[in-house]
Formats: sequence, C-alpha cells, structure tokens
Amino acid sequence: MGRPLVGVSTYLEAGTRWGVWEIEAALLPAGYPRLVRAAGGLAVMLPPDDPALARETVARLDAVVVAGGPDVDPARYGAERSPRTGPPAPERDAWELALIRAALESGTPLLGICRGHQLLNVALGGTLVQHLDGHVKDTGVIGHHEVIPVPGTRYAGLVPEPCAVPTYHHQAVDRLGTGLTASAHAADGTVEAWGRSADNPVGGWYGLRSGYRGRFGMYLPPLLEELGLAEVSHDARNNRMRAI
Repeated sequence: MGRPLVGVSTYLEAGTRWGVWEIEAALLPAGYPRLVRAAGGLAVMLPPDDPALARETVARLDAVVVAGGPDVDPARYGAERSPRTGPPAPERDAWELALIRAALESGTPLLGICRGHQLLNVALGGTLVQHLDGHVKDTGVIGHHEVIPVPGTRYAGLVPEPCAVPTYHHQAVDRLGTGLTASAHAADGTVEAWGRSADNPVGGWYGLRSGYRGRFGMYLPPLLEELGLAEVSHDARNNRMRAI
C-alpha cells in the first residue's frame, strides 16, 4: 500500500514578501507537512478554492487536516461579532467548511488543529467562546499551559498524563457539536481536545486546540494507523517535535 495522501488546508495572505516579490500567497507552516511525512503520509496543500470543488478534492484524499489560522466568523455559528474577535477570513471559512462537509459525507478521516478544531466543531453545530483571557502570554509570544486528558478517550490513550502544551489562543470551543465528546481540558475547563463520540460510528473526527507545535506530531501517526491508512514505525509513533 502506498503512503496515504493527506490534504492540509492553508492560509491565503495578501502582500506576502520573499526575495524581491510582494504577492498574494498560499502559506502553511512547515511543521505540518514535516509531521505528516513523519507519520507515514504525503502532504498536499489545500489553499482556499471554490467550495463547489470540495467533494472532488476530498475524493482524491485519504485524510484531511484543517489547519490553524484566523478566527472563525461568528455568523457561522449564529453569534454577534465581539469587538475582540479578529478580522473575518471568508474564503477560508467557506472552503474549509466545504472540505469538512465533503469529508463527513464520504467518511474521510478529519483532524482539526487550532482554528480547524474550532471550525469542525462549528460545522457539527457547536459554538465558540469569542475571547478568553489568560491563554495568550503576549503578542507574538507562545506561552504554555497544562492539558488534562479525560480518562477512557482516544486522546488519553495517547497522552495519559497531564502535559504542558504551547498556547497562543484567544478563542475556544463553547458548546460541543453533535457527535463530539471532550477528551482533554485546561485547568480552567477549556476544551483542549475532542473526538468522535463512541456511539457515532461514521468516520474519524478529532480536534486539538494546540497547534502544530503541540500534540499534533504525536496524534497523527497513530490516527493514520488506527484508520488503516499507514503502517507507522516505532520512531514515527514516538515522534514529538523532531520533525519541526
């Protein structure tokens, strides 16, 4: 069996500079493809596109990772915009929601990281807290806080003890979406990870609030193996940050 093809959504940023150029660009932190590769997969970038193409796109993939990024538009979960919510990213919202829905319809495994963790929750009928104090250390500075696993969950099977994770988040899951169960919390009760409920047998859905700097590198290898998409080596299974 060949390596599974894992699609990862991307940023779309105007005025990006490299060399002598300043131009709109689709961007993705290098940690994502490196960790997909370390998990035994092949990464392909999925920049914002026509939502009508989402089903065709997902049909060619073995798994979808919805990456971190800007705040989800509160209109997507029926809320008024808070003054502390960041600028909307309508192209990303529309494209990634279409990818999520196509993956859910087809049973394609889904993993949401950071913003993706929140957007998957919204796609399944959940809501978000638009601003949290105490989860951002300072502008442009990655902080850390403890995450406590919920016994008996898939996350707890991978990370059985409390651990410190990088954090730079000012939003979080509020009401969990249909078919989801919290699998880890911060000390203040914030949902840090969720998974598909045991009574919901369709597809693999997982969300992690910590970004690619956190538990993503540990979570992806056994997820692919569990879903029958890759034979993951012992070294890849125990990978943390070595790929970054």
